[in-house]
Amino acid sequence: MKRRFAILLGTLAVVLMGCTGLERAMTHDEPLVNTYWKLTRVGGVTPVAVDNQREAHFVLHAEENRVAGSTGCNRLAGNYHLESESLSFGPLVTTRMACLQGGETEQAILAALEATATWQVEGQTLSLMDEAGSAVAQFEAVHLY
Repeated sequence: MKRRFAILLGTLAVVLMGCTGLERAMTHDEPLVNTYWKLTRVGGVTPVAVDNQREAHFVLHAEENRVAGSTGCNRLAGNYHLESESLSFGPLVTTRMACLQGGETEQAILAALEATATWQVEGQTLSLMDEAGSAVAQFEAVHLY
């Protein structure tokens, strides 16, 4: 009886270890390019969704190194330069709609993109860092389909 219990316990331990390994194997880093990155934190602040406005986000398009997205108030577009772990944006342009809410997020995301020097993706989280290595903004990958 003790032997069967020991075998059962050993088998259970192996199965659980295998599940943990499988979970790790199934977790992968999202690609930086051609992914919809939703802003989750900028300048130490969590952005708040505003009714009738797009959420702050961007997509880096591989073709011609174009970036497109939203500041949470206005649309943004422009260029990016990617080389290994270095990333920079610019020049960027935005539409000029007046928004009663979301202006703080817009200014913060534009400043973060301007300050970006490096990037890091861990799972579904993108962190943009400045020259000193400090995080200036964080984004979450969103799967549209």
